[in-house]
Amino acid sequence: MACLLKAAGLSRSTFYYQAKTQLTSDKYAGLKASIRAVYEHHKGRYGYRRVTAQLRNEGITINHKAVQRLMQVLGLKSLARPKKYRSYRGNIDAYVPNVLQRQFQAAKPHQKWVTDVTEFNVQGTKLYLSPVMDLYNGEIVAYEMQRRPHFALVSQMLKKALSKLGPQDRPTLHSDQGWQYKMRTYRGQLAARGVTQSMSRKGNCLDNAAMESFFGTLKSEFFYLNRFESVEQLQAGIRHYIHYYNHQRIKLKLKGLSPVQYRTQALSP
Repeated sequence: MACLLKAAGLSRSTFYYQAKTQLTSDKYAGLKASIRAVYEHHKGRYGYRRVTAQLRNEGITINHKAVQRLMQVLGLKSLARPKKYRSYRGNIDAYVPNVLQRQFQAAKPHQKWVTDVTEFNVQGTKLYLSPVMDLYNGEIVAYEMQRRPHFALVSQMLKKALSKLGPQDRPTLHSDQGWQYKMRTYRGQLAARGVTQSMSRKGNCLDNAAMESFFGTLKSEFFYLNRFESVEQLQAGIRHYIHYYNHQRIKLKLKGLSPVQYRTQALSP
């Protein structure tokens, strides 16, 4: 043994440490294979807690900490990471009532607006879209796109939208309870222009169904039907689609007209 250690250039302690490590690795080889199988079956969506639960469902008794450690050894982690917005850390516990109350019809332009933020992913790079829709005709009044969901995304969108208002326009602007819409600066922008703020009830996406419907249409008619090589390509495509949506895409509930055509016709003498 001494001759072998000398030939290999290893000390006795190093040799026995490596031998012990290999035995330990062999001990967990079957479990590692099971963990990898669960992870790959669910296409990387599972973190260690859900992997643990799945293994237990299959009759394997194991502690979640052991699964976490082995997943780290294997270099496996959930690809579906939770969204964390860290741009603001102040007090945003402002109460705003649900003024809109799911009344998604409007009698005239710039009477009721809705807004929200949606996310796109192009080869691991994200893009966020923040639009404002007029419920009178479904027209996208203004929008902003940025790669990070910072407050500037919503603030710049709002500036564009407010610039479209006439002197007598005083719309209600509805959103969900996102932190951006509770910011003092955002609320100040609305108040300065005489806009009434409205918010969905907590955890109730149906309160902003009109905006969610637009996002669904945008993604099903444009995003999911195309392949994008870059965020810039996606941005250009979204601009083109929104222009098409406003000016060319007809709606049956608008008497077969596009949003802009319907607004223009209604306002013509």
